Amino acid sequence: MKEITKIKLNKLDDVRDFVNAASQCDFDIDVFYNSYIVDAKSILGVASMDLTRVLSVSYPVYDKKFEQTLKKYAVA
Repeated sequence: MKEITKIKLNKLDDVRDFVNAASQCDFDIDVFYNSYIVDAKSILGVASMDLTRVLSVSYPVYDKKFEQTLKKYAVA
């Protein structure tokens, strides 16, 4: 099952926290908006996204620790 969550990263500290959480997962995680897709484990990739936009996060499995991080940045 593929999970998709909408998040908003407002500053570089948010990006760092998000990437650190993603890096601890043993599955692929993508961050995307429009046609741009980056690896969520890449700090340069995520930081290069347009942080003024709501981003979508796609991942294949549930991970409790990663979900806690996503809840901090989730948008309705």
